[in-house]
Amino acid sequence: MHFPTRTAVVLAAAGALLAASAGGAVADPTGPLDYVALGDSAAAGPLIPDQDLGTPGCLRSHRNYPAVVAASLGARLTDVTCSSARSSHIGAVPQSTFAGTVPPQVDALGADTDLVTVTIGANDVNLFTTALRCLNPLPEPSGTSCADSFTAGGVDRLRDLVDQAAPQWGATLDEIRSHAPNAEIVVVGYGTYTRPGGCPDRQPMWPRDADYLQHVMDSVNDAMAEQARSRAMTFVDIRPVTAGHDICADPASAHYAGAVPAESAAPLHPTALGMQAIGAHVADRLR
Repeated sequence: MHFPTRTAVVLAAAGALLAASAGGAVADPTGPLDYVALGDSAAAGPLIPDQDLGTPGCLRSHRNYPAVVAASLGARLTDVTCSSARSSHIGAVPQSTFAGTVPPQVDALGADTDLVTVTIGANDVNLFTTALRCLNPLPEPSGTSCADSFTAGGVDRLRDLVDQAAPQWGATLDEIRSHAPNAEIVVVGYGTYTRPGGCPDRQPMWPRDADYLQHVMDSVNDAMAEQARSRAMTFVDIRPVTAGHDICADPASAHYAGAVPAESAAPLHPTALGMQAIGAHVADRLR
């Protein structure tokens, strides 16, 4: 992975610090990486303790994946991730929250920004609303299949929404670049929320609906990856590292909370363990 000159220098200096013997410290003349994290609830970490009380409406955790990345790289973190953010809230549109309005996230960027991570896109296609429609507490044929509803008539309406949103995601990445012209911009995708066929004995979702929900998430990942790579930006696919740790996994090893969370995390969002795994994976890609 290619880093801007300053980023490479800082990482090299950090390596020198780690390698220094007890005989004396090595000074870092450049200072830590200036790292800005952008994104929605998949990056913010709603309900994971401890929450950032400085911007309570964003439901941002001090233990989210940006915090893990910053600690791993020894970076100075400015975290403006905010739950419920859409791609427009990254760019020009302030975001309204229950605790007030927050400015566009790109306002945190500048010419001195070295590293940017961003996770965005799911709210543009109303993915959380879709997930709620896919929950069926009773076995078939009681209730309605979300997969059947969204693909009625042979048209995958959510996939169409992804296709329509993709150019806007590209424009958002361009906006980030314009505000942080010297930064390495890293797009972090969404993970493996459920395994093939789901687990209807543990999570209230019919098998075909679980598959459809992950299919939509995969479509978002693939479209965003294409937008990032066409701009020579790095896309970090976290699906492999979260596979097997989905909402069907034992709570002790799950990276995502189920429909009824077993710990402090929002339903169908990363857990503290998940944020740790995601952050470690992203940091490894940046070394």
